[in-house]
Amino acid sequence: MEKLRVTNGVFWVSIPEADLSILCGCPADSVKHLMKSGLIVEKEKNGAVAQTGPNAILLSDTNIQKGSFSNLAEFPVLQMLYLQGMILPGHPNNTGRKPMLIGLEDQVQSQSSYIYRGTYGLASLEEIAASGVPDGLARDMLRIKRWFAFDNIRRTEDLLDLRIVDRPAVELRGGAFVRRRGFNRYEFIHGGRSVTVDLNLADGEEYLPTYSLGFHRLHREYFSVVHIGEGDGWDVTRPCMASILCFQGRVFLIDAGPNIAHSLTALGISINEIDGIFHTHAHDDHFAGLTSLAGRDHRIRYYATPPVRTSVVKKYAALTGRTEESFAEYFDARDLAFDEWNPVEGMEVMPVFSPHPVETNVLFFRALWEGGYKSYAHLADISSFEVLRKMVSADPARNGISQEFYDSCTRALLQPADIKKIDIGGGLIHGMAEDFTGDRSGRIILAHTSAPLTAAQKEIGSGAAFAQDDVLIPTHCDYLLLSGRDCLREYFPAVPAHDIAMLANCPLASFAPDAIILRAEAPVKDVYLLLSGLVELIDSKRGTRNMLPAGALVGELAGFTGESSRRTSRAASHVAALRIPREMYVEFIRRNDLSETIRRVHDNRQFLQGTWLFGEMVSLPVQNRIAGVMEKRSVREDERLLPGSRPEVVLLAEGLVTVFAGSRPIENLTPGGFFGEDTVLAGPPAAFESRALLDSTLYAIPGDALASIPIVQWKLRETYERRLQSLRTEFRFEWREVYGLGIPDLDREHAALFQTIGGLDAVAAGRRPPAAAQEAIEKLLGIARAHLGTEEERMRRRGLPQADSLAREHGEFLKKVEGFQKFIENAPATALRTTIDYLKDWALDHALLENRRDRDHLGA
Repeated sequence: MEKLRVTNGVFWVSIPEADLSILCGCPADSVKHLMKSGLIVEKEKNGAVAQTGPNAILLSDTNIQKGSFSNLAEFPVLQMLYLQGMILPGHPNNTGRKPMLIGLEDQVQSQSSYIYRGTYGLASLEEIAASGVPDGLARDMLRIKRWFAFDNIRRTEDLLDLRIVDRPAVELRGGAFVRRRGFNRYEFIHGGRSVTVDLNLADGEEYLPTYSLGFHRLHREYFSVVHIGEGDGWDVTRPCMASILCFQGRVFLIDAGPNIAHSLTALGISINEIDGIFHTHAHDDHFAGLTSLAGRDHRIRYYATPPVRTSVVKKYAALTGRTEESFAEYFDARDLAFDEWNPVEGMEVMPVFSPHPVETNVLFFRALWEGGYKSYAHLADISSFEVLRKMVSADPARNGISQEFYDSCTRALLQPADIKKIDIGGGLIHGMAEDFTGDRSGRIILAHTSAPLTAAQKEIGSGAAFAQDDVLIPTHCDYLLLSGRDCLREYFPAVPAHDIAMLANCPLASFAPDAIILRAEAPVKDVYLLLSGLVELIDSKRGTRNMLPAGALVGELAGFTGESSRRTSRAASHVAALRIPREMYVEFIRRNDLSETIRRVHDNRQFLQGTWLFGEMVSLPVQNRIAGVMEKRSVREDERLLPGSRPEVVLLAEGLVTVFAGSRPIENLTPGGFFGEDTVLAGPPAAFESRALLDSTLYAIPGDALASIPIVQWKLRETYERRLQSLRTEFRFEWREVYGLGIPDLDREHAALFQTIGGLDAVAAGRRPPAAAQEAIEKLLGIARAHLGTEEERMRRRGLPQADSLAREHGEFLKKVEGFQKFIENAPATALRTTIDYLKDWALDHALLENRRDRDHLGA
């Protein structure tokens, strides 16, 4: 047995005697890390060349860590099935044994659904039509999808062995076991030996790319393309295919692949500077960076055609375990129409349908200028013309495309543009450079490949280095200074324009990466308004490190009070800033009568800036708004801390607080930590209890003050799900009044459900005779049918659109329990424990999460 640390949050465990090679943790680019580490190499076996690699994947207990997806098994699964040959007919590695997916039930099921969506997108005619696609095109899209699926859309369970860790120890095969030792900690056991892996990211750790990009400066032109990714999902040296489009100084992304935040930092861009994203499709190498874009203090505009958006939303919901509606909490969707020029804030974009296994649109952009339009085409994930020709069929009943469709598609792809970026990855679902030999575009960029360009390809197009830009329309003004003036107007809306102009006229300062802008405990001579780039705010004494985005003011609080800076400000990228002399800033505050306002929120702002929850990517106006509604509280040692009747988040300023799951402590909070996120996300009362272990000072923030801040909502959700997993692990399954909704009849029914499931638990533990299992599950079905029927009737009576989907979910649950009932009759020893664990999880979700969200609609 061997264990290797591959990178942050990723391990490799090999048990040769059991024929197990386990990838433990699969965040973005985990396959690339295995390749870089030499754990994936090409080998010949019985005349066939194939890659080595894992044959099992252990999932993280949580789907998000440090703001990034923790479980992205799509590419590892593709590597096992296709590049290792486990699914290829006649391949020596196709032994009939399926790759294994290991983890908690909710994570395994979430990954199963996410892989299904990543493979097929919208998987039926009904789903495609529901996205707004006309009937004829919907039928064509389904024929194409089925052709790529070899006429057989298959469930994830048909391809993978889904192994759920639902008992103290679960056998994988060949006498190898896995045992869960705690949150995100697993022990592998074989032949008297064991190794333990911890998938938690440590303080200061984040998921890493396999490449280094250096530091660059982004030039904001009137209309330009900045090349930030020419690789594919297997390229260890470059980011995946993507571009930045600059228009009138604004910054738009085209796709968001893995580690997009690292690419933006290398360019000196913060997430807050991104005005929107244009999306081509939902494969991970174009999709996995969406979590990074949620790290803002306002929603980002999201542009795609309706079928692409619908496909992306369904995959996002499957991956996160959240509702499809939650996508709108982070993204402001703006639908684009196929095959026409859609106006987008002064430029125009035309999406064109691209035949692909999932819903895909390529994108053409143009902007009007002297001599006519200047244009850019982004052709991500196209199929080669050879593949398209193979798809042509004169029989509309067969899967594939018509000759007319082929002609229309190839004609659209060959439209000339001033700059055109092309996917040349080859194979079944990617393009070939040779198809564009006669393309009349001004400049062709060849991308989406991990292989070096051949001589023939170099005659058709060129590569592009990271941060290389193609200027289509040059700028004749300084967009950074204009954005600085707009930012000052937002910060000080009541200040006269001439005083705003005074600050905006201050000199421009530039800082190289790693330069110290302000040093802790040093007097502040200048206040800086960040125009671009990222600045680290470091307090080594408190152990905090937060990131300030463009638009933040550095040194403004200490500059106003005349104190020394409490924290060190250090450039994390190239930084451009307005340098405002402290004396001018203080006079500006005095003459505009802002002193009292700043003093009122000064201490609160200082505290917020030092916390993980509010200290990064939250702008000054938003911090000021939160600081104005914070309520200070003092509590005594051993005092129980239960948030009141309203949703609120409570931050610890001084002292020590412990969060409990029932009677068991699950987390000690130090200053800057918080509790109460459960009341904001699921409604009060709290699912967790907290207690002051020392005299402590707290700040309470009303939940409604946080509702429209995506990055805060994302962090609350990440914390909540991490604690919820601990609650599931340690939960004593007995009803308590604190779990109640305040709706007496439903609370009584929930208590009866808990009691009945507890009776089943007693059978499994030997406290009741085995014969009691059938009686208990029959009683459970009776209570559940009546209870769930009551909920559905109340939702329908109020005319709520979610009533039908709720009824479907309830029906699926009851059907599953009926299946458990039959299973227990035939195999009680093996089935009862699994049944109980499933029912406990369901009851926990139903009573403490789902019903709390719908509480306002469930009253009699």
